[in-house]
Amino acid sequence: MKISESLSEIRHTLLTGDRMAQAERVVYDSRKAGENTVFVCMKGTKVDSHTFIPKVIQAGTRVLVVERDLEELPGPLPQGITVFQVDNGREALACLSAAQFGYPARKMICIGVTGTKGKTTTTYMIKAVLEAAGEKVGLIGTAGAVIGDTTYPTMNTTPESYELHQYFDQMVREGCRYMIMEVSSQGIKMHRTHGIQFDYGIFTNISRDHIGPEEHADFEEYLYFKSRIFNQCKVGLVNRDDEHFQEIIKDASCRLYTYSLEETGDFTASDIRYVSEPDFVGLEFLVKGMTELDVKVNIPGKFNVYNAMAAVCLCSFFDLPEDAVCHALMHLSVNGRMEIVHTSARCTVIVDYAHNGVSMENLLKTLRDYKPKRLVCVFGCGGNRSKDRRYSMGEIGGKLADLCILTADNSRYERTEDIIADIRERVEKAGGAYVEIPDRREAIEYSITHAMPGDMIAVIGKGHEDYQEINGVRHPFLDRQVIEEVIGRLEQENGGGGTLWNT
Repeated sequence: MKISESLSEIRHTLLTGDRMAQAERVVYDSRKAGENTVFVCMKGTKVDSHTFIPKVIQAGTRVLVVERDLEELPGPLPQGITVFQVDNGREALACLSAAQFGYPARKMICIGVTGTKGKTTTTYMIKAVLEAAGEKVGLIGTAGAVIGDTTYPTMNTTPESYELHQYFDQMVREGCRYMIMEVSSQGIKMHRTHGIQFDYGIFTNISRDHIGPEEHADFEEYLYFKSRIFNQCKVGLVNRDDEHFQEIIKDASCRLYTYSLEETGDFTASDIRYVSEPDFVGLEFLVKGMTELDVKVNIPGKFNVYNAMAAVCLCSFFDLPEDAVCHALMHLSVNGRMEIVHTSARCTVIVDYAHNGVSMENLLKTLRDYKPKRLVCVFGCGGNRSKDRRYSMGEIGGKLADLCILTADNSRYERTEDIIADIRERVEKAGGAYVEIPDRREAIEYSITHAMPGDMIAVIGKGHEDYQEINGVRHPFLDRQVIEEVIGRLEQENGGGGTLWNT
């Protein structure tokens, strides 16, 4: 690829060398530099990669993209080195990465979903509907990059631009027609999605989150970057009921449509019914407006009506068979997001990623709508994080759960017993009932073996995570798998029939 052509969409200046310089690969990690590579330098908050220039030149790199002036570079530079200067190295990395892989995003229908909550569930709902209609789909988000039957772990909800285009390229090569991705505010702020033109952009909701030294300076900045998705898509779908709706859309440059449960929108949901049966726990509702559909979703909670509305409204633009849409939502399972692992006349067991006070409160209030005999919550809290998180979770558990089973989460470098003690203090203060079982496997087993008919058990905090982190080591552990093992053993002990085991 010609570097100057690949950078044509952003301002760039040739500081020295050959304007027609070419390279085969883009690198931003100095350890991967070599012959026929272009090294992109960035002034990060912790590392300034300009300091690695001598190392990458020694490795054989002859083309550099920098943010600094020539005299500020570690030098002197040897002859034959080409240097392009840009305002933002991350923008340059996005442009060069897209060029290296032949602009793969342009070869698919691209769907971006942003919001504080609901991104993962909404993307998986869309994926399920499209696949039920026979389409090949690629997905990128919190749970990793999913291409075909393979899931690749990712470090961020929205990976670095080079990784994004690398995954896009693989999707194209494997025949994906659609690409769905979670677009985080950090991903936009850090220019990871720069240059991607989404065919459709979705905004789910926004609340105060991700504000801190290494995230967003304040809520206004957070909101600003969430709203940017509507400046890089052709069609936007917006939750009309969000209190920040007007701020989100005020600078939008795309064609907008709205969905709503409360206000008048292009798509509206009505006649919402909470369903709790031995073989089904979820929701039923009617969609009216630009499409008409009777929807049944096997994930509990009013907020999942919003997520399903986003998926249904989007897919209405694709003219898919109605039976495929309905079947997909009725049989949906989102790993670790309000995931119903077991349901019977005895009890319902749900796994969810709720790992802070806000998400835990939303979850428990939602489950209360189903009027369980008892609402049992199995939870801990991550170590080496703000203690406010564990305090708020303890308080909410004490107020909203009939029984809290306090256990380990990712303790990291703290003692599980110390974290439980902090949680216990707030559970007691709220007047809640609790038991302490530090071993998470034993805690889950206790919740199921001591279940009463009609109980709803929420195992929360880890969701899709398949590990427990203790003293810097990740040990294999998946809540869903433990639940299935316990249920299977109890059914076998009960003669292999039914699930009304003895306690």
